[in-house]
Amino acid sequence: MREPIVTQNVYHVLNRGVDKRVIFLEQEDYFRFVHNLFEFNDVEPAENAGYFFNSKNSKDVANPYIIKPKRKKRKLLVEILAFCLMPNHYHLMLRPKLDNSLPLFMKKLNTGYANYFNQKNKRAGALFEGRYKAIEINQESHFIHLPYYIHLNPLDLVAPEWRQGKLNNYQGAIEFLEQYRWSSFLDYIGKHNFPSVTQREFLSELFDGSAEYKKSTFKWLKDLDMSNLNESTLE
Repeated sequence: MREPIVTQNVYHVLNRGVDKRVIFLEQEDYFRFVHNLFEFNDVEPAENAGYFFNSKNSKDVANPYIIKPKRKKRKLLVEILAFCLMPNHYHLMLRPKLDNSLPLFMKKLNTGYANYFNQKNKRAGALFEGRYKAIEINQESHFIHLPYYIHLNPLDLVAPEWRQGKLNNYQGAIEFLEQYRWSSFLDYIGKHNFPSVTQREFLSELFDGSAEYKKSTFKWLKDLDMSNLNESTLE
């Protein structure tokens, strides 16, 4: 039985493609999911569920290239503290703001993206591997280290040995992370990427700003100790 979601507690939320299939086939798919993170994080229904990005002309999901009527100020369902999209899964660090707001947000997010993906690729059936996993972060050690873990996930694509603390090209790993768009890492280190998607004040204050967060992330990578995160938190 799933544990009840507690308002204002922090959760690591993750899901992957059914049979570990790739759920982001091209750049536009990543943009679409990032857009959905923004658009569906609202008590009100989404204004334009059929919206598509022009990835060449838009860098910020809050200011798309399409001129839309002036919208009401959003009432957030969750605070999106951090996120990372990988080819066949995603990681989110969320803090629900209202009763039942995390399940509502995740239903909107997963259903919306699956409908887009299936329609675009002329397929039917489930896209995700069952219901999303939501792990309450109730230990300070897990809470402190989870943003690092989420933001370092893209290294699996170029240097999977990082998880065993056997990184061969440390500088190359840093350069790759600073070019990887599909996470909140760039916004946390002061590089304008998708700033309107995340609510960064809480973690930025905790980590003493963007410069310190960047330094501490790479120090965490050098001094890697996965024992700070339990198995259920990792995957």
